[in-house]
Amino acid sequence: MVYFRGRIHQKGKMQKKISKILLSQIFIFFSVSNHVWSQALTLSPDQERARGIFKELIEINTTHSTGNTTMAAQALAKRLVDAGFDQKDVAVVGPAARNQNLVVRFRGSGKKAPILFLGHLDVVEARREDWSMDPFILTETGGYFYGRGSLDMKESDAILVSNFIRMKKEGFLPDRDLILALTAGEESGGEYDGVEWLVKNRHALIDADFCINLDAGEPQRKGGKRVLRPVQISEKGIFYMTLEVKNPGGHSSQPSKNNAIYRLADGLVHMEAYDFPIELSGITKSYFSAMSAAESGQIAEDMKAVAGNMPDTSAVNRLAKLPYYNALMRTTCVATVLEAGNSINALPQLAKATVNCRLLPGATQEEVVKTITGVLGDSQITVSVIIPLIVSPPSDPKGEIMQTVQQVSNKLWPGIPVLPIMGVGASDGKYLRAAGMPTYGISGVFLEVDDFRMHGKDERIRVDDFYDGLEYNYELIRAFSTQP
Repeated sequence: MVYFRGRIHQKGKMQKKISKILLSQIFIFFSVSNHVWSQALTLSPDQERARGIFKELIEINTTHSTGNTTMAAQALAKRLVDAGFDQKDVAVVGPAARNQNLVVRFRGSGKKAPILFLGHLDVVEARREDWSMDPFILTETGGYFYGRGSLDMKESDAILVSNFIRMKKEGFLPDRDLILALTAGEESGGEYDGVEWLVKNRHALIDADFCINLDAGEPQRKGGKRVLRPVQISEKGIFYMTLEVKNPGGHSSQPSKNNAIYRLADGLVHMEAYDFPIELSGITKSYFSAMSAAESGQIAEDMKAVAGNMPDTSAVNRLAKLPYYNALMRTTCVATVLEAGNSINALPQLAKATVNCRLLPGATQEEVVKTITGVLGDSQITVSVIIPLIVSPPSDPKGEIMQTVQQVSNKLWPGIPVLPIMGVGASDGKYLRAAGMPTYGISGVFLEVDDFRMHGKDERIRVDDFYDGLEYNYELIRAFSTQP
């Protein structure tokens, strides 16, 4: 505005008049823009509550190294008790003071067996220097929420807690108890303090007819368009092993050909070049058939070809070049951590790699270890399983489950296909399936398949997807607990 006033002083009356008109138009433009922007940001009380819980969770560090899920569990427990939940129905429990779990029971009429709603409070590591903003501050900008856990999975934790509070305030009486478990240890690779501990030590707290796991089955966007509402009924099995080479080492001034680092590196190169065989289940074919409608060009044609009765080898090979589709079709093993040597002027006495294996249903740990041992082709590389496979059978996609999901999805997102899928990642659902509890991955927050930032830099979700997921989950809970 100072610039315009300066120009007005220098020019004549006509330019002064024109400048006044311009100023008035600019004022009107910004006034209208600010009004529209403020309308876009107007939230309902339920949305305000959910956003507040989301912000609180993001800003509590729950990483394995320096964080603590107990703090998050206690903060949520206070909100629930303040909203009217009986203290005896809100438990913060675990094997130690650090990294405990929150378990809440919403009392119903008891006409049906309980449902368990599952999420986890812990998140993977995030360094400030790697991010464009502080990962432990909820940042809303450009139509997105940023923060560690914004996609995996504090957004769903906030949605569940907010909806439990909403239903309590509404005086809702479900026809069955609703159990909420927000846990520790999901991201820490086998730490015995979360769902596994609850199953073995406090089973009565979480015992239910079936589980809805919000850490799986994310609805999918493609190119910004909502294209698929999956229900995860199974997931790839996971185990970890180490590959080790040991030798006497020695002074670096007298190197030999028997170098532990080189031997291990050579074995890893062989492993990287090996592909497990392609295996196409009915679930995987159904997924490719549904997704072909969201794709175009060669990828769409390849998906149709793979979904057919006689999958085309060329189409399979082209799809397998894309990491997610490759993971859907085969067992994978990949090196994730390397350790070697202990001095810059000494030959290494130990070289070790940690390998993460993800198995298709039906594959066994023994078969995979045997295969990798053969691929390495070096008897000096010792293969040891450090975190074993948990056998987790698929859950039956029962009519009640799929029909209810279809009903709610049609209400909020008409036309989006609903189908069962296999998850390529692992979740705590494996412990529940292994214990005999059917578990279904049904998140309400859309995931952009072309912008997958889970566990990565600048993790984010769309703001509108968060609020839509809030409403979807609310409708889903009520649909599952008011049926005849």
